Amino acid sequence: MRLGARIFKTGLAVTLALYAAIWLGHEAPVFGGLAAFFAVQPSVHKSLTLIWDQIQANVVSAVLAIVFVLAFGHEPFVVGVVVLLIIAIHIKFKKEDIIPLAVVTAIIIMGNPTEDFINFAANRFLLVMIGVFSAFIVNMIFLPPKHENQLYHRITDTNDKIIQWIRLILHHEVEYQTLNQDMKKIRGSVGKLETLYTLYKEERNYFKKNEYARMRKVVLFRQMLVTTKKAKEILKSLSKHDNVLTQLPEELEQLMQLQVDYLTNYHERILLKYMGKVKKQSTEQFYDEIHSGKHQLINVFMTYHRDDQIDLDEWIQFLPVIALIVEYSEELEHLDKLVDGFFTYHTDDNEVNIKERDQY
Repeated sequence: MRLGARIFKTGLAVTLALYAAIWLGHEAPVFGGLAAFFAVQPSVHKSLTLIWDQIQANVVSAVLAIVFVLAFGHEPFVVGVVVLLIIAIHIKFKKEDIIPLAVVTAIIIMGNPTEDFINFAANRFLLVMIGVFSAFIVNMIFLPPKHENQLYHRITDTNDKIIQWIRLILHHEVEYQTLNQDMKKIRGSVGKLETLYTLYKEERNYFKKNEYARMRKVVLFRQMLVTTKKAKEILKSLSKHDNVLTQLPEELEQLMQLQVDYLTNYHERILLKYMGKVKKQSTEQFYDEIHSGKHQLINVFMTYHRDDQIDLDEWIQFLPVIALIVEYSEELEHLDKLVDGFFTYHTDDNEVNIKERDQY
């Protein structure tokens, strides 16, 4: 069993909260650990932006919990009403991320209150705040997330799967039941990529020189994500129009297979070039072939479009596939230029931090 950095960081935050609560003499340190579990964030930037919101949320929850217990008691339906109010308030102010912690705070305070309820509530509130600040400290100091590393490896993994299926479809070797299952996984992978990219984009480097270099990589990774999504669209379109694909004129089918093979190879080489596994000039041979192949594909497609033997409706249905292939080639050319520019300009600042594959 292998533990990822996020899991280990959560364990550290809970441990720190428990020790801090014990050291401060609280009778129920477990509540501090519970709050720390909910307060851990996936990035340093997110921890910084949410710490004030978490404090405000806990204050609101504590006030509502105390007022309702003093006014109506601590029956289960009262706790339920407070939880509903907390959720509604945070949704109103678009603070959905901190709802779990706010709800936990209210339940901790309203659970089994003693006769000296104010002191009891204050004690429980302090326990929650110990958990919040323990998570904040761990987020700031220990195990900073390696979003760049994770993002690169997730992109390459997703690309590999997409490209594999594209090649199988073009050579009529696909098993569609398995493809449909994998398409769901690919959609999920792309969704996770977008989330991870958002986390990477939100990260901040507080030294201006390093921040400029990081922002150049943010632009580059955004284009990597764009090309991955474009490849996914081609896979989806090819699988949807497979019946038309089998009826294409042989010349057009072979030309399309050749062009897509060039594009997918080009895509793989660009990613490897960023990693430093291939020479920086390795993609130049693909560029001319792809540029001329794109125009040739369009010309052949338009030539057969005027052929009366081909069903016009099917031809129109297949037009989006050709358009996607052209768009894919243009996005890849843009990505290649970004990678070349990254290694050509500001070379003293630009640094690739891709290492061994993390567990995530």
